[in-house]
Amino acid sequence: MFNKVFNPILFQGKLTNKDYFEGWYYKQVSANQKTSLSFIPAVSLNNNDPHSFVQYILVQTNDYGDKKTQTGYLRYDVSAFTYEENPFCVKVGKSKFSEHGISINLADEIFRFNGELSFGAFHPIQSSPLQPNIMGFFGYIPKMECYHGVISMKHSLEGYLNINGEKVDFTGGRGYIEKDWGTSFPKKYIWLHSNHFENKSASLFFSIAHIPFHITEFEGFICNFVIENREYRFATYNLSQCHIDQITDNFVQIRLENKNARLEIKAQVLDQGKLIAPVKGTMEKAIKEGISCILSIKLEDKTTGEIFTDRCENAGVEIVDYH
Repeated sequence: MFNKVFNPILFQGKLTNKDYFEGWYYKQVSANQKTSLSFIPAVSLNNNDPHSFVQYILVQTNDYGDKKTQTGYLRYDVSAFTYEENPFCVKVGKSKFSEHGISINLADEIFRFNGELSFGAFHPIQSSPLQPNIMGFFGYIPKMECYHGVISMKHSLEGYLNINGEKVDFTGGRGYIEKDWGTSFPKKYIWLHSNHFENKSASLFFSIAHIPFHITEFEGFICNFVIENREYRFATYNLSQCHIDQITDNFVQIRLENKNARLEIKAQVLDQGKLIAPVKGTMEKAIKEGISCILSIKLEDKTTGEIFTDRCENAGVEIVDYH
């Protein structure tokens, strides 16, 4: 059990589970930032419609700066989902996802993806016995509705993928990996991610969500910001504060603070694609995600007095039923 808590990339469930889902989120952005492509290999276990699948969200930018977002959902039998723990690897159909890279062979009515990418060294989050993963001590608590893991805040990419026969080189690009597992996604949440700031050392993850907790419920948040090898963690479990100052379907402004730092985040959604999220293990809730959004941050380190400001244009943003 404890090995899995400290290593969220591993398959946390069992294929005999009911009303259960588990999925990995692999995001890749090319060096020229004209192609952003995320894959979600996953399994959905329930009585009505058990299956495995791979979702994709593809954003392509043309020479005029216009962006186009397209998504897809490729279904497989549960038997098409296999996994290994050492070394970690998940396979769905003919596609393989590991901690060293991905090998893709997918096709639907719109797209054909094939090729291989290898990953450089992962940049994992800091952990300890009290904070074994991004969920802090909540990671130890059984029967939570949804668990979350951040596997790599950023890593380098090498290789290429063919997209409808066109060779797209991802060498020199950047990747990101996280995952979710449990019974259902939260009924409302905000999710942000980027590792494409002008300062190449910076990367950000943020999420706030409604959390049912046994006989009660609360609003919980987690945020990890890394710059110049310094990590700033804001979370419910370390007594940080979070304020949503402004929110619409396409914009959110957030303030976070604890004894060590203050962080302001602004996120603007430019274009979105539809993904499918789990409810009681069944993939039935449509959500919208953008992975080429504009995000800006301002961080004040209370210890050193330093102030960092930065922005990016390849952020991931989801604002789901939050207002």
